[in-house]
Amino acid sequence: MQYDFDEVIDRQNTNAFKIDGLKTIYGREDLIPLWVADMDFRTPSFIVEALRRRCEHEILGYTVCPKDWYVSVAEWLKKQYGWAIERKKLGFIPGVVPGLALAVKCFTRQGDKVMIQPPVYYPFFSIVEQNNRKLVFNPLQLENGQYKMNFEQMREDIKGCKLFILCSPHNPGGRVWSKEELTIVADICAENGVMVFSDEIHADLTFPAHKHTPFALASEKAAANSIIFMSPSKAFNMPGLGASYYITENREIYSVFNDYLESIHLNNGNIFAFAGIIAAYSNGTDWLDQMLAYVQENIDFLGDYIQENIPEIKIIQPQASFLVFLDCRKFGLSQKELVTLFVDKAHLALNNGAMFGEKEGTGFMRINVACSRSILAKALQQLKEAVDEWRMKFENGIK
Repeated sequence: MQYDFDEVIDRQNTNAFKIDGLKTIYGREDLIPLWVADMDFRTPSFIVEALRRRCEHEILGYTVCPKDWYVSVAEWLKKQYGWAIERKKLGFIPGVVPGLALAVKCFTRQGDKVMIQPPVYYPFFSIVEQNNRKLVFNPLQLENGQYKMNFEQMREDIKGCKLFILCSPHNPGGRVWSKEELTIVADICAENGVMVFSDEIHADLTFPAHKHTPFALASEKAAANSIIFMSPSKAFNMPGLGASYYITENREIYSVFNDYLESIHLNNGNIFAFAGIIAAYSNGTDWLDQMLAYVQENIDFLGDYIQENIPEIKIIQPQASFLVFLDCRKFGLSQKELVTLFVDKAHLALNNGAMFGEKEGTGFMRINVACSRSILAKALQQLKEAVDEWRMKFENGIK
């Protein structure tokens, strides 16, 4: 089956945060929304049909986790990553971010140090600070258009920490960490008694030229000292279902976390989350391949257009995901001025790069290209016109 990713779908009046949050976040609604990390592609029909079939039984009562859920997850992980998991390694969580926050509360105490690597997915900051833990930064380095870890600095920064939260693949940079890099991370963390939480929600969005390695497969030390958080929500455009799961190769870690989730009754799942995951993993290979090919074409279109028309911007070429970090530092603008250029002049809603780290994200913006190419082309035309006007004023000394 060929899927139509060129289709433009009106998301008005569907309580879509991407649309309904514009006024609150940006102060205006006349913007092309390229910010929230969900896709504007139609959720695959095989997922929608699975939910519809479940609704045909007109009792939406309490549910138990179906055996098919475990089977579908296990078969998907085996097929995608060669990862053979057992039943007692896998558990349901109502979203990756909630799962990370719950795990922070379970495995650390107030005042404990938690290390992250900015620029990085902005909820990492809040799930640490809002739970009264102390953030420790181990900044990534941007070299030759890609983010890299500074392992020597990591060895210093990690001292005294209880936990390291890894973003793999990386958001917003789109970097797919190699097995060798992950092995070094595992060694450093094990040597310092630091547990690893690996957010791998973008794993299924890795482009064919690259290979995602689940952190637990990097080494024996990695497997013994980590929890991996995954979900089909990004890859199959179903984040509203809260359909996520965690995996750990360490039975003691599994027991502690499972007991904690049971104590607050947040591991039972729900009818639609189970049905959605089973449908996605049982039927989604062709759809995912075609969607990734279209997104890669959008990224190529974005890169070519910017190179030709807005050379002040450099794109951080993603190795995974439909999110692209834009390096806009050549404009020489303050972050407030940069946001004004995109929002008030170009009428685009992108993520402010400073959200991902005040120091490391300043001068950057993040764009979501999981939309029809016609919408992306319109957005880029609006940006070009805004930049052309800015250049004219700049050349004439007008602020």
